[in-house]
Amino acid sequence: MQHFILKTIQFVKQTLANAEAGHDWFHIERVFKTAQNINAKENGDALVVTLAALLHDIADPKFNSGDEDLGPNIAEAFLLSLKVDAETVKHVKLIIQHMSFKNSFDDAGFTSKEMQIVQDADRLDAIGAIGIARAFTYGGFKNRVLYDPAIKPEQHLTKDSYKNTTAPTINHFYEKLLLLKDMMNTSAGKEIAIERHNFMLIYLDQFYNEWEGN
Repeated sequence: MQHFILKTIQFVKQTLANAEAGHDWFHIERVFKTAQNINAKENGDALVVTLAALLHDIADPKFNSGDEDLGPNIAEAFLLSLKVDAETVKHVKLIIQHMSFKNSFDDAGFTSKEMQIVQDADRLDAIGAIGIARAFTYGGFKNRVLYDPAIKPEQHLTKDSYKNTTAPTINHFYEKLLLLKDMMNTSAGKEIAIERHNFMLIYLDQFYNEWEGN
C-alpha cells in the first residue's frame, strides 16, 4: 500500500507542477490530509480513500476544455500501471467521476462511504479561509470582477448553468460555497464545516462594510 501511495504522490506532484494555485499539489495534499482525518472516524477503505483523494483533480475539466473523462481515465491508466487491483481501480475511478459539485445537479447514481469521505474533504477545502483564497485566486485566473452589486447571485438548477457562469467572485459564495455546509456527508465533515462556514459569513460582513467605505 505504501508503495502505491508514494508512487501516486510523485505522479501527482509532477503532473500538477504548473497547475493553477487553487488546484495544485498543495490543494491535493490538503484534501489528502483531511480525508485521512475523516477516515480515521469513518473507517472506509484506506487505500481507496487515499488514492481517490490524491488523484481526484489530476485533470480538472475546468482546465482541460471541459473534458470530464480525461481525469478518471488518466487515474485509471496510472493505477493499472502500478498493478493496483482492478476492483480498487474501478472504485477510485467512479469516485473521481462522480464527486464534484457540478455533478450534484445530476442524479449520478453512484455513492460509497469512500466517495463521501473524499467528497467531504474536497468540499472542506472550498470553504473557510483557504476556500476564500481559492475562490479569489480562480476568479483572478478567469479575470472576473470581485463584486458587482448589480449582478445578483443565481440559483443554478442545471450543471450547464453552473459550469458556464461568469459571475463575480462574491456571487460564488452564494452559488456554491455557502451551500456546502449542508451538503456534507460524514459527521466529521459536518463538524469541521460549521466553523469554516461561519468564518465565511464573518468575512462577507467585513467585505460589504469595506465596500461601502466603512
